[in-house]
Amino acid sequence: MALRSMDQLEVAGRRVLLRLDLNVPIRDGAVLDETRVREAAPTVRALAERGAIVVACSHLGRAKGKPDPALSLAPVAPVLQRLASRPVQFVPGPVDAAVPLVQDASPGTVFLLENLRFDPGEERNDPEFCRRLASLGELYVNDAFGTAHRAHASTAGVALLFAERAAGPLLAREIAALSRVRDNPGHPYVAIVGGAKISGKLETLQAIARRADTLALVGGMANTFLAASGVAVGASLAEPELFDTAREVLAQASQRGATVLLPSDAVVARGLDGPARTVAVDGVAADEMILDIGPRTREAVAGAVAGATTVFWNGPAGVFERPDFAEGTLAIARALAASTAFTVVGGGESVAAVHQAGVASSLSHVSTGGGASLEFLAGITLPGIAALEA
Repeated sequence: MALRSMDQLEVAGRRVLLRLDLNVPIRDGAVLDETRVREAAPTVRALAERGAIVVACSHLGRAKGKPDPALSLAPVAPVLQRLASRPVQFVPGPVDAAVPLVQDASPGTVFLLENLRFDPGEERNDPEFCRRLASLGELYVNDAFGTAHRAHASTAGVALLFAERAAGPLLAREIAALSRVRDNPGHPYVAIVGGAKISGKLETLQAIARRADTLALVGGMANTFLAASGVAVGASLAEPELFDTAREVLAQASQRGATVLLPSDAVVARGLDGPARTVAVDGVAADEMILDIGPRTREAVAGAVAGATTVFWNGPAGVFERPDFAEGTLAIARALAASTAFTVVGGGESVAAVHQAGVASSLSHVSTGGGASLEFLAGITLPGIAALEA
């Protein structure tokens, strides 16, 4: 993709509207997980050190077009200030409140706007809101891959109002890593896809099935494939309406000569509070649910990963928030960390899992975007990236 990089912009003494992904969990006015702020901080620091007037903006949660004190970005400002090692001035109120502040600011000043979704124009990609937002900057940088699949004002509409616009370093790294998996994976290419349902990942799953040499299916979505193949999965989560689709995916992989790994054993229970037991997948009782992959399946997935050149993983292997059902997901994380392959984890709960396993730093790339990474791999045009290319 021919995107201009942030390094190519002349930013000294100029106002840069910087879209970040600071959508972090907050409770009682405290940031619970600083990961996204830590990832954004180097971009803020780099621009400020080059003499830019940085006008950072982001959304937080689902504010639905009106102010909500519980979703204010105010608690994020001191965290960003600490991690970026630069003073950060939080601007409460609507976008217009920042206009006189940024126009009189000195080079190196950093502002953080209030939650963009407090204005209904953000999610509507409203032209008037885009114009107001654009008035704050002379240049535009998008470093928020996690929202690049949303056609919102700050990610899509506003970019088109700037003659000079560029991808930030985090966004550029995401595009490079995911493009390598999507367009030119080294073989053998192993894809591990999990999570609760097929329905939210269907296009990505179909795209991966056309490229991967081994497709390992785990988590709740594997139940649908097992059931579609005639295996009784008891009271497990499954999507009967997608049985035909599951069979098509399996047939497509078979026609290509690809290997599909489905769970051969599972950790089951009658409820999330247990007690749990491990059984072969054809031994699940009618009132039991499959809540994790079993040890034989973990070994099979780890074996595939060990022989891979490229590995992509998205979606947990079970209800990993519960210790009784976490081992499958953590085992996949450890297998990727031990691999010499180019390893990419595609956002969402998988990212939480690699951090929980303490192996994130051992992987080639950990994506900041769950939905965005899946749509990118499916070949869907992401509005936030398309606006930079236009």
